Amino acid sequence: MFERPKRGERAILLHASPGGAPDLSECEEFAELAVSAGAIIVDQITSARKRPDPRYFVGKGILEDVQRSVEIHCAELVITSAPLSASQERNMEKTLQCRVLDRAGLILDIFAQRARSFEGKLQVELAQLKHLSTRLVRGWTHLERQKGGIGLRGPGETQLETDRRLVGNRIRQLNERLEQVDRRRTMNRQNRLRAKIPTVALVGYTNAGKSTLFNTLTDAQVLVEDKLFATLDPTVRKLALTDGSDVVLADTVGFIRDLPHELIAAFRSTLQETREADLILHLIDASDPNRWQRIRQVNAVLKELDADRVPQIRVYNKIDKLDRLPRLTNNSQGEGRAVWLSAVTGAGTPLLLDAVAQRLNRRKIFGRVRLKASQGRQRALLFEMGAVVREEYADDGGWLLELETIERDFRRFIKRENLPPEILEQPQAMESAVAATKS
Repeated sequence: MFERPKRGERAILLHASPGGAPDLSECEEFAELAVSAGAIIVDQITSARKRPDPRYFVGKGILEDVQRSVEIHCAELVITSAPLSASQERNMEKTLQCRVLDRAGLILDIFAQRARSFEGKLQVELAQLKHLSTRLVRGWTHLERQKGGIGLRGPGETQLETDRRLVGNRIRQLNERLEQVDRRRTMNRQNRLRAKIPTVALVGYTNAGKSTLFNTLTDAQVLVEDKLFATLDPTVRKLALTDGSDVVLADTVGFIRDLPHELIAAFRSTLQETREADLILHLIDASDPNRWQRIRQVNAVLKELDADRVPQIRVYNKIDKLDRLPRLTNNSQGEGRAVWLSAVTGAGTPLLLDAVAQRLNRRKIFGRVRLKASQGRQRALLFEMGAVVREEYADDGGWLLELETIERDFRRFIKRENLPPEILEQPQAMESAVAATKS
């Protein structure tokens, strides 16, 4: 075992991925992650190995190249783009005589640097401990007491067992604290539901300009930097739309390719704002040549969060870099589908506000709802909403209600009352403007 240095900014990047060499865009993003963490990149080495070596992940030839580079550049850290097992990380550290970190550990370190709120710090610590718990094996064998021989037998637990117990206790404490925070956040969401204030979640790939757009729309003072994961703590502000109505705009953490599962699990309560939102604004860097790949990666994370069914408007940002004019495109139903704008100059933001107001307020739904005799409270709420067109009594003592209401209000009703979406039989959607014209 070697003594790890207290600091480790001088880093060598080892670009390696299962299945062969990574492409140029992956290497550039990996380098941006390292710079965002504060690393000073002294060298970059690429590995094209198709099958990972079970001991070092990379082959011996690449490992020797890295070792020479560590000696030449006096590097203190080697960061690999490939996920390493605990044994691979330990074997590489022993051979290279410097710290070795994989991509997941790098992202966790960035999150630890950027978290500012109490909740954010708890979530990051929980993710770090879950990641660390998989890397305790044989890390303290030189301190074990349970060995044979006179004077070496001990009744106590090994250092490894002690570490596991301490880590496990801390994880339980963090989960309990986060449950309390999550209850408060859920209470705030329920208060917004009762007040009938829609929630719009701002999501997108990291460094797409979410914080800049958030500041432009709400006059907030969220930190804006040209770095990956510049801001982590979610921010919620009231936003006035062009039709005079108000919504709550929630800025969430940026997504990235292969986001560590520990982070997704730890930030699930924060990202709950996305799943519970009435509308998602998917921010996209229009100047990024790999934007379609980024769109797929963000949608994959949304699906993992069960937020893929929430209505979505794509917002193509940074048109000032492309010398394009703002524009709005509609879907087949005449609703805003995509907006092209510049968050820096503010060009196109009125189009975005119009599209949000249109998507939230324009559509009505028609259908039937069957309620049991025990669901009198839900019946009263539907009448209070003004959604009931006609009512019939069922043989079992329940009710058959024909509804006509705004889709957004009905979605919020079933969400608040914890009812399944299938409760609405034979649903039909129609634009309220068209319905008003016919009437």
